[in-house]
Parts: sequence; C-alpha cells; structure tokens
Amino acid sequence: MTTLQTKGDYQERILATVDNCLTETNLSKGEKYRGKVRDRYDLGDCLALITTDRQSAFDRVLAAIPFKGQALNLTSRWWFDNTTDIVANHVMEIPDPNVTMAKKCDVFPIEFVVRGYMTGSSGTSLWTIYNKGDREYCGHALPEGMIKNQALDEIMLTPTTKEAHDRPISEEGILNEGWMTEEDWNQASAVAMDLFSYGQRVAKEHGLILVDTKYEMGKDADGNLTLVDEIHTPDSSRYWIADSYEELHAAGKEPENVDKEFLRLWFADRCDPYNDDELPEAPVDLVSELSRRYLLLYEMITGEAFPFPSDDEPVGDRIARNLSAYL
Repeated sequence: MTTLQTKGDYQERILATVDNCLTETNLSKGEKYRGKVRDRYDLGDCLALITTDRQSAFDRVLAAIPFKGQALNLTSRWWFDNTTDIVANHVMEIPDPNVTMAKKCDVFPIEFVVRGYMTGSSGTSLWTIYNKGDREYCGHALPEGMIKNQALDEIMLTPTTKEAHDRPISEEGILNEGWMTEEDWNQASAVAMDLFSYGQRVAKEHGLILVDTKYEMGKDADGNLTLVDEIHTPDSSRYWIADSYEELHAAGKEPENVDKEFLRLWFADRCDPYNDDELPEAPVDLVSELSRRYLLLYEMITGEAFPFPSDDEPVGDRIARNLSAYL
C-alpha cells in the first residue's frame, strides 16, 4: 500500500487519535437522524449536519477514521464556496470544523451520479455492472472492449434512487416512475453535469483526476434549486493522482487514489461486505493511511495545510460549545 505524502508528517497525530474518533453525537436539542456518516439534527428553522469520523461503504459502517469528519466538512465548504455561480447551496454557517448549519430543503429522492471513467468495486459501480456483461447502464449504451479504469468517451450521468439500496435508473425511469418532474430533472441534471465539468477542471489544476461523484439537490423554501449534503469529498467522489495515472493504467495497475476506494478493495478481497454478518477489523495502518489521504485531498484542493484542532478538548464538547447559539 503506497503512502501518499501530506504537507506535514501527520502520522503521530493520526495514530494518537485512532481510539478517540467522533463516532456518536448527542446534541441537547432537535430531532436526530443518524446516517451512515452524518448525524442530522432538526433545530426547527435550520438543520445541524455533523460529519462524524464513521467510514461507510457497501451500505454499512466499516471503521472510524481520525479527522475524517473535519476533512470532509471543510473540503465541502471549499467547493460550496466556489460553485455558487453554478447553483445555490444549503450552507448557512460553519460554526465548527465538523458542523454545517444548513437551510431546510425539499430534497429530490434521486442521487445524481456523474462518471468520467469505467471503474468501481461496489455492486452498483459501472465496472462491476460492465464486467458482468451488461452493455447498458442507466440508459447509456456501452461499447465492447472497455477495461477497468479507462476514461469514458464522454461524461455520463447515471442516477440512482434513494431507497434502502441505491438502484441505478435512467432518465426515462425517473420520469415514468414519478420520482421527479421533467422540469426539475432537466434543471438538476444540467447542473450536475456543470458541477462535474468544473470539478474536473479544478482537480486537474491541482494534480488530481476527479473520476466520479454524486450530488444531492432539492428546493429551498422559495422553490430555488439548491445543492445539499456534500460536494466533491473523498466520500462522495473518487480521485486519482494525475501524474501517475497513465503509467499505472498502462501497466494494468490500480491508480493512486485519494479516496476510500482502497478500503473498499481491502474488504472486498477478504469477505463479502454486502452479506457477511461480521467483517474483519480494518488494521491500524489501513485506517491511518485513509486518514492521511483525506487530509491530503483537503490540502491539494485548498492549497492549505490541514487545520488540526488546537487543543485536546473532546470533539463532542467542542461541538456543543460552538453550537451554543443554536441550542
């Protein structure tokens, strides 16, 4: 497993936090919804979205990764700040590194998955489906002879439904099944493609390849299209290191990734992560390296060193203190 280098040597700090990750939250106010990674609190006139250090894949939580929640939340903040000319977003304030105070929105029951490469290891990934012999995906015809990790001829929008298990679906299926109106679909799908094109351009400028991603959108109280959840994080996206991609791909090797794909691959090689009741425990070196990659992505995208918390105050206490005005 290749170790990717961050701006500083963060290994000691990461290892010291392995057993002190933010895996549970308990605000004193608001109805709580516990997602795989985020805890959402309905505070009446707004939402508190707390990004934890829980690591999910294959529709389950696999591990806890030091500083992951902060890296995700702050990476999203950077992208939200830099895409307001494409679409409005739900961010009201970032009162804590792990927390986004967000506008309430009526969220579409569709995830807008955009892909630039033939890759993936999950059950709904493009490569998994293609490798089984299917040559049609979400209404797109796929040519014969493609190999894993090669670039697609053109960017593809491959939506999924937001059900117990994500279901790939075509534009025709979305409209025929009544998931969205045609007007909403046309607007949101166009925005998804614009966001991805912009994301790929920025990633390239920063030495990265934005491989694929997912967006969630809805409408705010005034009926305006609004980007919600997260954007271009290593949880919602795949990133590869640009400089080494061509050489590794030509050699039939996996690209250097700055996301959770190598964790997916580790579990997929050792168990059936969709069906086994118990999974092996992720080793410390794997957890540490994933933490390092989350921090690296933040640094490569923003150009700044990762802002570690300044003291040893428990994360839960810090969050409660920073959210006191809302609680």
